Amino acid sequence: MKDVLRPIYQERASQSNTLGILILEKMKPISPVTDNFDVILFIIVKDAKELWYVKHYEFENKSAAMHTVDEKLLHHWIDTSSYRRAVEWVINGTVIFERNEYVTELKEQLRTFPQEKRDLKKVIEFAKLIRSYSEAKDLYESEHYLDSFSRMVHSLHYLARLSIIEKGFHPEVTVWNQVKRIEPEIYKLYQELIESGEPTDKRIHLMIIAVEHSISKRAESSTQHLLSLMKEQEEPWSFGELKVHPEIQEYILDLSSMIEYLVEKNIIEVVLQETKGEHIFHRTYKPS
Repeated sequence: MKDVLRPIYQERASQSNTLGILILEKMKPISPVTDNFDVILFIIVKDAKELWYVKHYEFENKSAAMHTVDEKLLHHWIDTSSYRRAVEWVINGTVIFERNEYVTELKEQLRTFPQEKRDLKKVIEFAKLIRSYSEAKDLYESEHYLDSFSRMVHSLHYLARLSIIEKGFHPEVTVWNQVKRIEPEIYKLYQELIESGEPTDKRIHLMIIAVEHSISKRAESSTQHLLSLMKEQEEPWSFGELKVHPEIQEYILDLSSMIEYLVEKNIIEVVLQETKGEHIFHRTYKPS
């Protein structure tokens, strides 16, 4: 298959801004990793006019998708898990061209998973987990059990991804296969929620207790990205100041609920500042 596609990728390899080309073939009839195409050509470039360009091909009753991605967008995907298939293409793809060992070094970075990148991914997943868990708990208390069940499945998914990152791995599309190997305790929670013969409300109630415990013990370590940033200045932060900080943008939508949780757990301290209104104070925040 590589030989058939050679004219396509050789043209790209000859261009000076091409950093690397990988190929990944479909290994089973249904293949989410390749979007069910028979082959993926993944081309990494620099200074691209179009950050992400996709072209589809057909040959000999087979299909191929060529993705040409600017390296800055690819690193954004890697750092934030915002397009996990691309990360899998880099990890599992076969290198058919690279300039100055670019792809080899990128694969090594993914394997070692530097701590600063790990901290960012952890806080993103933790922020999503807090919001999803809070919604599941609120729906349960309102006796909307099926909606609560749905949110709890999402919560366990975020918890599973967080546990994988803690172990130094990048979450894959098939996250539960990873969790089964890496964190069987969380896999067991998922099984209990999905497969238990208990009534739905009882299953959710047990999950609320179990997930709350898992969240609580991970709270401080999972939010080091935020806490370290907040320690960069001596003065407490207003929410508005945090909201516009460029390093927080990847989890800005879940920041408010996460801060409230960290205040509740005494990981972040509230500092009240006077306003012009009598008995009305402005809330600011600093690490405890």
